Amino acid sequence: MDADRLLVDRTRGGDLRAFEELVDRHRAVVYRVAARVVGREEADDVAQDAFLRAFHRLGAYRGDAPFRAWLLQITHNAAIDHAVRRRDVPDSERVDEVAAAAPERDAKRLPADGLEARERRDRLEYKLTGLRAEHRVVLVLRDLEGLPYEEIAEITETPLGTVKGRLHRARSELIDLLRRNTYDWELPA
Repeated sequence: MDADRLLVDRTRGGDLRAFEELVDRHRAVVYRVAARVVGREEADDVAQDAFLRAFHRLGAYRGDAPFRAWLLQITHNAAIDHAVRRRDVPDSERVDEVAAAAPERDAKRLPADGLEARERRDRLEYKLTGLRAEHRVVLVLRDLEGLPYEEIAEITETPLGTVKGRLHRARSELIDLLRRNTYDWELPA
């Protein structure tokens, strides 16, 4: 029996420290997936929501799939729910919120390559928010998290062919978004 399954069983038995261990084990991947779907400024809320949902639904976990896959499915659903709710906010307000939530830059000068890498990462994350939510999720899970297609299909509860199609469209959309800003990415036309 794997370690996650033992922790799940202990949690079901009332051991809350076991669930804390599960959270510690999977916090990073849950946060990364949430951040890449809804953005870093809202990833903590989505991750917390995902862990709360998982805790309350732990009785429904059957164990026929790895706990991580089950948890990422919950994270996916929480992120999509959050993205749908955010769709009601006008784009101009959303841009203002993102700008206001940006962390203050250090007063001391950072090395040029570190600054450039951070700016590129921030621009990429912003560009990812321009993708449709269902496309963004498969792109994040496959290209950034490195999950296999089958696990992505399980997490998103979609057929394997649909996952592959969405990934293809997501990559095409992202390339188009990046090409509109070629001075940032130096992509050929």
